[in-house]
Amino acid sequence: VQLQASGGGLVQAGGCLRLSCVASGMIFRLNTMNWYRRAPGNQRELVAAVTSGGTTRYADSVKGRFTISRDNVRNTMYLQMKSLKPEDTAVYYCNTYLRARHYWGQGTLVTVSS
Repeated sequence: VQLQASGGGLVQAGGCLRLSCVASGMIFRLNTMNWYRRAPGNQRELVAAVTSGGTTRYADSVKGRFTISRDNVRNTMYLQMKSLKPEDTAVYYCNTYLRARHYWGQGTLVTVSS
């Protein structure tokens, strides 16, 4: 399984970014996919998840601002982020849990300036 995340960058507070995660080596449509993030000095936290059936859930800190989605034809997961805040600054990782282990993408850095 390989997960390739992209789309991070530097954005001003209030701005938008869209992250993408392309998966390979797995039957993408059957798996729950997740976005995690790790901010400097903090533990890794679950930001959003989307099940194989399309059910989504979000961390309270991003509800109403972030939208997770998936394209099972392109084997790609997205995280649309809007109204970004400096506290959203972190490395964002895509993740899935398959065959009793976690798989992680390489991470993409999002920096939100005030």
